[in-house]
Amino acid sequence: MGYIARRLAQLALILFGVSVVVFLMLRLIPGDPAQLLLGEMASPKELASLRAQLGLDQSWPEQYWIYLTNFLQGDFGTSVRTGAPVIDEILPRLMATLELSLVGMLIASVFGIAAGVISAVRQKSFVDYASMFMALVGVSMPIFWLGLMLIYLLAVKFPVLPMMGRLGMEMELPQVTNLLLVDAVLAGQWGAFWDAAWHLILPAFTLATIPMAIVARITRSSMLEVLNKDYVRTARAKGMVEAVVILRHALRNAFLPVVTVLGLNLGILLGGAVLTETIFSWPGLGRYVVDSLMGRDYAAVQACILIFAALMVVINLMVDLVYVMLDPRIRVNE
Repeated sequence: MGYIARRLAQLALILFGVSVVVFLMLRLIPGDPAQLLLGEMASPKELASLRAQLGLDQSWPEQYWIYLTNFLQGDFGTSVRTGAPVIDEILPRLMATLELSLVGMLIASVFGIAAGVISAVRQKSFVDYASMFMALVGVSMPIFWLGLMLIYLLAVKFPVLPMMGRLGMEMELPQVTNLLLVDAVLAGQWGAFWDAAWHLILPAFTLATIPMAIVARITRSSMLEVLNKDYVRTARAKGMVEAVVILRHALRNAFLPVVTVLGLNLGILLGGAVLTETIFSWPGLGRYVVDSLMGRDYAAVQACILIFAALMVVINLMVDLVYVMLDPRIRVNE
């Protein structure tokens, strides 16, 4: 518990540092939010009135203090583009990004680990070379190109999958958590569940391509190192089934580097889904950040980046705790 408390204290310090950096960087970017909102034909009096309304006429330290005190009270500010509270706009988009990223990470984990294990077990075989070649292609392939090619092939040329959105227009689903798969299960609407899953296939696979390739290569490398250990040879000498040797003895001990990669890639997926969300018109947080940045919506951008930073720290903490579960010899410092 002491370790977790220290990590949560670090989270507070990290969020403070991130808030300062983001606050300064946004205000150093050329452009005036008031000018963007009112247009080039606005009079100086109108601009001055709007700047005062938005608090932009105050000094930077005063603006930051107001923002910090409001944030500590749970007030993320109001969007200058829509006039709605930022938190109300972020939550549904955050859930959409979480759903996309988690499904993408699931695809990357299952197929990446399977490819890495098979390649290691059948080292220097055709399967090994083919898997690693595909992993190299996956790492090298631009996400936007892959997304467009998948849309053309599977949604235009051979229309078997939807090309955009989260749910068919004819579907109605009460949104409780804004995770459509979860909401469909809670509502017992299995038609909506499969429709939402169908909409997830293209964007999730596109997003999972690079993490899948990285996981496959890391799994293969780690497995090759473990397969030569004495305890693996001893397990085989005892006559254990090969599948038990691979899964229980080899894969479990080779899993620590894989867990690190999975944790890092999940954080990257959460913060880097902008291209995928744009290509597939996915209403997630990535697109919202880009739109807010273009519109100089300071409150929205600051809140989104703080959420991304908090998620990254929490994911790293979870990875550290998984280490202890996988290898009891590892102990966190109390």
